[in-house]
Amino acid sequence: MTSTQVLLFAFLMGVFAGLRSLTAPAAAAWAAQLGWLKVSSPLAWLGSVAAVVVITLLAVAELVSDKLPKTPSRTAPLGLCARIVTGALCGAALCLARAQQSWIVGAIVGAIGGIAGCFGGYQLRTRLVKALGTPDYVVALVEDLVAIGGSFWVVSRF
Repeated sequence: MTSTQVLLFAFLMGVFAGLRSLTAPAAAAWAAQLGWLKVSSPLAWLGSVAAVVVITLLAVAELVSDKLPKTPSRTAPLGLCARIVTGALCGAALCLARAQQSWIVGAIVGAIGGIAGCFGGYQLRTRLVKALGTPDYVVALVEDLVAIGGSFWVVSRF
């Protein structure tokens, strides 16, 4: 895998973290636990059973809470910060899995992907709800599938 491909995957994981902040880290944790993603220090903890359980439970809670009417916008400061941090985490993890890559560059690229996914996902979801005339939760479920499937697709490439 080339350096450019690794950075593209780091960006994509950031985008998926921008859609659902904990789905991409959950996929990365599962991939590390299953041995698909050989994450070295300082993120080796990502493949621990405790990390897999905690991040997966939080990701499921996020998937449910996203459909609730009182859930704040992903573009609000707290949601945006979470997406930047988890995008950076995933980007760094992917680059650590490929020793020739700088995890700092991976974190930056993943964070940029998190921002792109956050605002791009918000715009796309809002426009699809209006254009299709469907309830928001229907488009949100499709967005869930994209975030889950895309995240697992990326980590399966390693």
